[in-house]
Amino acid sequence: MLDYKEILVKKYVLHMSGREIAETLGCSKSGVNDFLTEFNRCSQLSYPLPDGITNYGIYQRVYGKTPGIGERNTSYELPDFVAINHQMQTRHNMTLIYQWNRYMMQCTASELKYYSYRQFCSRYTEWCKDNMTDAHFNAVIGQNMEVDFAGKTFVMVSPLTGEVIPIVVFVAILPYSQYIYAEGMVSTKEPQWIQANNNAVSYFEGIPPIVICDNCKQAVMTNADWIAPELNKDYAEWAEHNGTVILPAKVRKPKYKSSVENAVGILEKGFFHVLEERPYFSLHDFNTDLWEELGKLNHAPFKKKEHNRAYYWEEEKLELLPLPATHYEYMERREATVAGDCHVRFDNAYYSVDQAFKHKKVSLKATTDTVKIYSKNGDLICEHPRALHKGEWVTDASHLPKSYNNYSDWSAEYFIRKAMTIGPHTVSVIRAILASRKYEVQTYRCCLGVIQFVKKYSKPIVELACQQALEQHHVTYTHLKTMIPCIAEKWETPAMKSQMNEERNKGGFIMEASSMDVGNLLSKSQQLATLGKKVRNK
Repeated sequence: MLDYKEILVKKYVLHMSGREIAETLGCSKSGVNDFLTEFNRCSQLSYPLPDGITNYGIYQRVYGKTPGIGERNTSYELPDFVAINHQMQTRHNMTLIYQWNRYMMQCTASELKYYSYRQFCSRYTEWCKDNMTDAHFNAVIGQNMEVDFAGKTFVMVSPLTGEVIPIVVFVAILPYSQYIYAEGMVSTKEPQWIQANNNAVSYFEGIPPIVICDNCKQAVMTNADWIAPELNKDYAEWAEHNGTVILPAKVRKPKYKSSVENAVGILEKGFFHVLEERPYFSLHDFNTDLWEELGKLNHAPFKKKEHNRAYYWEEEKLELLPLPATHYEYMERREATVAGDCHVRFDNAYYSVDQAFKHKKVSLKATTDTVKIYSKNGDLICEHPRALHKGEWVTDASHLPKSYNNYSDWSAEYFIRKAMTIGPHTVSVIRAILASRKYEVQTYRCCLGVIQFVKKYSKPIVELACQQALEQHHVTYTHLKTMIPCIAEKWETPAMKSQMNEERNKGGFIMEASSMDVGNLLSKSQQLATLGKKVRNK
């Protein structure tokens, strides 16, 4: 019960607001304000209070009932909570505010007193506690592991491109010991999801018989009735490899994975605030800090029971299934053609291949850590560590030719000669791009992109764009691609467009417009058919 006498003293003597009184007494602002409202309406009581009156006496006069007896004011119409609960359970997107509005309109039409929305919700909650039975899951030692993604995300800045990349945090927990594992991920695709689960069971030093997961697409395809969910094929194979069973939680029912939901809350309200204040330029640095803070949390003593998470985990890990000899590896498979720069593109990154396979088709098999490249006959050509950043080039210098003497291939000389046909500023841009990377061949695609601007824009416009890029000291293909449409719109004249079209159409065969007339085409078709019959008859 609130200290009503103290509330009235602070209100009428110290002239404090409801918020200030609530902060001073450590109670809710709405409770204080509701009491003051009812006190002002009360005709039996006013300030200053009568001598000897108690808090119970104040409550009885203000609210018209004795506290603790549980009687309600019968002048208010009681909502039909059975019908309301049925609709809340069976109708999609049903809300209590909608139900209260309906209850209010019904009472108004019948001239009955109705509860406020806050009292309506409070009494509905009490009704649910008395009439609804919630499922309760007791944590059994070594029985299951719960996994999910945290709602809080972080960012890191790529040191190569300056791109801001989001980091998503994967969280796993053993409910019995409450031992937590977490890991930052820049991609949440199936390969990274499988790898995170592998890392979790390695951290726990054992496999639980059951894995309870959220209904994310990396784990579950469909889960309409919870009885027979359709699992992601790769995640199901991961479970089979480890001798465990995947049990997805019910859709939009967080209590079915309450331990991991609680773990996410502990992380987000705890050291996540420390991590978000630090700048990160690599995923490795983020995970290093994350695991350091996580180790402190797992060894910190519980507040409401003895010992800590690590203490109970030492007991629980003895009940887990043993880890398999090798982890399950998700394998991505693709086919690609080796370009003139001796690289293939895979997952927005570039990997070098021996020059002997230039312009030939190869197959790629990739895990989260490595990319292997095979010939069409199935022979392994090379193996690279998987790129960590979008647009990254992974190059083995031994794969590249010593020199490019064949001008039918891409080379520095080839692109410079092409640029000379456009103008001196274009030549300077090509030279700058060629010198921008460790290996020259890594720039050939950008050089080709600059040269091919003349297919869409006139040579003077391309030359002007290159001149401005040089003046701005921002010589990149991406910058030119963004800038050149604006320059063309401002400076390109109809005469320049006409000249460009004439050069583009040189040597072309110009057909009369009448040659594409439907009637003429049908007539020619009939003539050819008649001629064909005559030839066959002969």
